[in-house]
Amino acid sequence: MPADILQETGLGQGAEKVRIRAAQHAPDADRDRALHPEVVEAVLHAGFARHFVAAQLGGTEGSFTELAGAVIAIGEECPATAWTASLAANSARLAAHLPAEGQRVVWAEGPDALIAAGLIPSGRATPTEGGWLVSGRWNYVSSVEFADWTLLCAAVPAPGAPPQLRFLALPRGACRTLPTWDAIGMTATGSHTVVADEVFVPGHLSFERAELLTGRNTSSQADVHRVPFAAVAGLTFVAPAVGAALGALRAAGTTLTGNRRTPDREAALTRAAALIDAARHLVEENARTIDERDFTPRTLARSERNAASAAELAADAVWALIRTSGTSGLSTGHPLQRFWRDVVTATSHKALQFETSAGRSYAAALLGPQDATD
Repeated sequence: MPADILQETGLGQGAEKVRIRAAQHAPDADRDRALHPEVVEAVLHAGFARHFVAAQLGGTEGSFTELAGAVIAIGEECPATAWTASLAANSARLAAHLPAEGQRVVWAEGPDALIAAGLIPSGRATPTEGGWLVSGRWNYVSSVEFADWTLLCAAVPAPGAPPQLRFLALPRGACRTLPTWDAIGMTATGSHTVVADEVFVPGHLSFERAELLTGRNTSSQADVHRVPFAAVAGLTFVAPAVGAALGALRAAGTTLTGNRRTPDREAALTRAAALIDAARHLVEENARTIDERDFTPRTLARSERNAASAAELAADAVWALIRTSGTSGLSTGHPLQRFWRDVVTATSHKALQFETSAGRSYAAALLGPQDATD
């Protein structure tokens, strides 16, 4: 995304600085499997962590359109940085469901606290006087090594009934991090494993997961804090992938020089560019729909469909670019292979699969509920 377009958004100036810093460190970050601290600092300084924090706590209460545009722009240079920026913003939005006292604790030092979230209910929360005792193991908690707080989903056992699911906020040092992230792509996201052993969490640092799913928020009336999870879940993860696909398109173009620039290869490049543009438009539609607060069942199902479709389009485009570029693009020193690995890894996320996100919800919205006699 050109710099002049970026300037139209609140995150624009900061995102452009992140792009520059991330591009400088991207090859080393991929090799070292970690973002450079200067890049993380740039993400925070640009305002990503505070983007959805309450205004009364110093936050921006910004828009999803602003965030999606900035994340895509950064992803064109370093997808792992874009992933970190996207999750920094969206994890803080989740924490805005905490009771008011809990929010004051989390953002006591300012609105730029970095929060890492474990969305899968992998642990257990046992009621105790004044709060909860939390134990468990959560995989794929991105940016946890840099996080000031970790927001974890856990199950509360309920004899004779399904367990209640809750999110609980734990400060840095309250749990252990195991360096388990070994994927071939998005290597620098630091999506490691978090382990908690009977950690006490006071009641004001917890909220029911049901609030997140429905968009109900008993602690805030801000629009950005009252968004059904289905509207935004896929957007969080697909925007960095679309940015990565744009980076792959640019990198592939550098391989088509001299006698390698043939009409067939130019046509393949053009088709890939169209797929990526289509993916970007789907992402932009999802962001705009949230900002317009269009949360009908059909629209929510469409948002899930759009995110999964955008992921497929981005992945298909990058595979086509790899085939077009040939061996030169697969050189370990060429950025195309890095973008390719990042897109494949990012689009494998569960929230971007038709089978686990959009498949049933959109079919039901389109066709109506299935007749039990069918």
